[in-house]
Amino acid sequence: MKNELGVRQLRLIDDLVKHFIDNQEPYKRVLISFKGIVESSKKLSEFAHSIRSRIKDPDHLKDKLIRKALEAKEKGRAFSITKKNLFAKINDLAGFRIIHLHTKQFEEIDAELKRIFIEQKWILLKGPSARTWDDESREYFTKIGIQVDKSPNMYTSVHYIIKPNSNAEITCEVQVRTLMEEVWGEVDHTINYPHKSDSISCREQIKVLARVTSSSSRLVDSIFSTHQDFEASKLKISNPMKVAANLRGRKGKK
Repeated sequence: MKNELGVRQLRLIDDLVKHFIDNQEPYKRVLISFKGIVESSKKLSEFAHSIRSRIKDPDHLKDKLIRKALEAKEKGRAFSITKKNLFAKINDLAGFRIIHLHTKQFEEIDAELKRIFIEQKWILLKGPSARTWDDESREYFTKIGIQVDKSPNMYTSVHYIIKPNSNAEITCEVQVRTLMEEVWGEVDHTINYPHKSDSISCREQIKVLARVTSSSSRLVDSIFSTHQDFEASKLKISNPMKVAANLRGRKGKK
């Protein structure tokens, strides 16, 4: 694939990667700052199973730039990424991930993230947008007003692109996904990224894994829904007066 690009373009890409390597410190500071904000949120602590962060691997950045250069060449366009606009054009040089247990937690996480962005004066450049291949997931996100993008590689995650303030040049990609989606993502990323596995059997198994983890996510959703219904029924039996008072309170708010 590299041989399809000229020597000049390959040198430019190497220079861009070196430029990123030489300027990683601001990205590290952004991730440390955002991690502190997330960890101090009681709401996110309640719903997040775990958090992860990373700076993009330089080799993965090089592969991404090569793909973009080849795509531009195929479409007859100039490769427009330079040192001046690299940090604006490539939005996932810093990545932050929030992992939660079941689907319906996302609405609370989304609301809290948006509150944090406003309170801390972080700029939300793009998103939230859900990348999913699954029809039921697409229906869920559409129903709650989240933009849905197709994901032909069977990847599922919600993405936000943020930056710390209006004067900042660098950006950070925030992802929110369930623990089951994280399992598939980690397996696929290890084997299929940045280049697809040469093993057809392995690629097919990863597709099966996507379907299995999607089914597992639904089972986890069902378990939590059943648990909540059971706890509510226990409360109703043990304290009918309190339940009645709660119901009267809800009616009064309508």
